[in-house]
Amino acid sequence: MIKVVVAGAAGRMGGEVCKAVLSEPDMSLVGAVDVSSVGSDVGELLGRGTLGVTITDELEACLKEKSAQVMVDFTHPSAVMQNIRTALKCGVHAVVGTTGMSETDLAEIKSLVEDGPANVVVAPNFAIGAVLMMKLSEIAAKYLPDVEIIELHHNQKADAPSGTALKTAQLIAGLRSKETSRSPVEKETVKGVRGGKAEDIHIHSVRLPGLVAHQEVIFGGVGQTLTIRHDSIDRSSFMPGVLMAIREVEKRKGFIYGLDKLMGL
Repeated sequence: MIKVVVAGAAGRMGGEVCKAVLSEPDMSLVGAVDVSSVGSDVGELLGRGTLGVTITDELEACLKEKSAQVMVDFTHPSAVMQNIRTALKCGVHAVVGTTGMSETDLAEIKSLVEDGPANVVVAPNFAIGAVLMMKLSEIAAKYLPDVEIIELHHNQKADAPSGTALKTAQLIAGLRSKETSRSPVEKETVKGVRGGKAEDIHIHSVRLPGLVAHQEVIFGGVGQTLTIRHDSIDRSSFMPGVLMAIREVEKRKGFIYGLDKLMGL
């Protein structure tokens, strides 16, 4: 039985993780951590009645008292690094879906796990379809180097662009040729209308109520375009990937970045 503590348990993603863990026969939700709804039973928040798992804002104490084996973090960019440090300090594996971490943060995680007993899996996106979308974009980049990315998320998302968009840009940049047909001179009459750039690829971020998580990668070629799009229409779409990571993190020594590594892609 894998003992799991969820950080960000009172949030929308954290709540989905709690429900998913509760439904698995080989997992046990032993702790719930959040800065809101402290003292509430997580089962009551989920509409499942009293479960005896009370939300606390003391992560370290919760991890130790519950003898946790895995911490799942869906919190906020301002909190995630400290949560990871705390989990590793306690010898607890971490599965992280919080985005907005910098390259410096990722380097720190890699350094922290080198000599310790606990491992970390960080994934920009836990939806299996989104991982396949990124892999297919890699393949297309070899043949259609002209590309732009549009990512669309709910209006409460804290970071832009999304971690998925940044990861996609990195994957594409590693395989596409440097020869593109983009005009060498562009003039924006409205500042920022062409979006931002990562890996010399334009990324456009949309934030609106009603959205969950969506991304399309648009490739252009002579007389043709290719659009690869993924839509998460419900947060439950991320749960198969999260559960996969919970089961695999103990087996994967060190720091793993991206669900694709667990999928063997």
